[in-house]
Amino acid sequence: MTDTRRWVWLGGIVLLCIFVFLLHSILTPFLVALLLAYLFDPVVDRLEKVGLSRTWGVVAVFTLFTLIVMALLLVLVPMLAKQLLRLYELAPQMLDWLQQTAMPWAQAKLGLADGFWKFDKVKAAISEHMGQTTDIVGVVLSKATASSLALLGWLTNLVLIPVVAFYLLRDWDIMMAKIRSLLPRDREARIVSLADECHEVLGAFVRGQLMVMLALGVIYAAGLMAIGLELGLLIGLIAGLAAIVPYMGFVIGIGAALVAGLFQFGGDLYPMLGIVAVFMVGQALEGMVLTPWLVGDRIGLHPVAVIFAILAGGELFGFTGILLALPVAAVIMVLVRHVHDLYKDSDIYASSDEPGL
Repeated sequence: MTDTRRWVWLGGIVLLCIFVFLLHSILTPFLVALLLAYLFDPVVDRLEKVGLSRTWGVVAVFTLFTLIVMALLLVLVPMLAKQLLRLYELAPQMLDWLQQTAMPWAQAKLGLADGFWKFDKVKAAISEHMGQTTDIVGVVLSKATASSLALLGWLTNLVLIPVVAFYLLRDWDIMMAKIRSLLPRDREARIVSLADECHEVLGAFVRGQLMVMLALGVIYAAGLMAIGLELGLLIGLIAGLAAIVPYMGFVIGIGAALVAGLFQFGGDLYPMLGIVAVFMVGQALEGMVLTPWLVGDRIGLHPVAVIFAILAGGELFGFTGILLALPVAAVIMVLVRHVHDLYKDSDIYASSDEPGL
């Protein structure tokens, strides 16, 4: 590659970073729409193979997706609302339990000084807030409508996502063909090869990991609810969402479930063993069935890299950065892998085997 081409590519990357930085506040609906188009493109391609046109394939996919989302909302939202209200009501009782039972036990076992916890003020603040209203929905709506402009922007983004996703998905193949036609002719094969490898990594992670998260959320929630844990659905879904980072969902979920179970069941051994069994079964299924089947072994994203990418993206660009973090990390990983191969084939690496070095 000539010096001119290097500067052109470098300038393009810099301009792209500046573009994302300056416009990150309005990019969220477009990134979500792009993610939906990327996820559903293989489904639309299969519908095209059976005879549907591209447009009708997109319509069919969006109709099915909308029906599934609406059904889940109709079922899950009321259940989650009840559990959130229950958690809201139990907060002062949990603080009492921590103050009167858990902390004295920890003080006796660890030799801590008297009065090292300060729960009275926290409990008073929560009780005062609960005295003002018992309607969580009313609290949320009052906060949301405090700024009509922010609420209008949120609704606009919500409506914009399916519209942008529809057009992106309908014209996906055309856009990919146009992008490929703009590639330098002598570098097209190499760039397409790198893009295919990035697509393999992204496809395995995004589609596979989302399915793993969904499956684990169902397993954890169903198991905890079967045991009788009052907050089982809420904790199970949170553990499923946290499973985007390997083992994080297990740690967060079993920790929260054990605390909730200890508070609800007291010293009863069998429910606590049941909670542990639910998460052990979920973890075993994830490691032996779900991840090998849905994700595969060609992701190559280390859990530490996933955590760093999410935190770095959120710190730099907020929620937009979180959406971009894992795709960018996957692409960087592919590029680093090829740079590593080039280094191993270069004279710099080979020279270390010369005598006298």
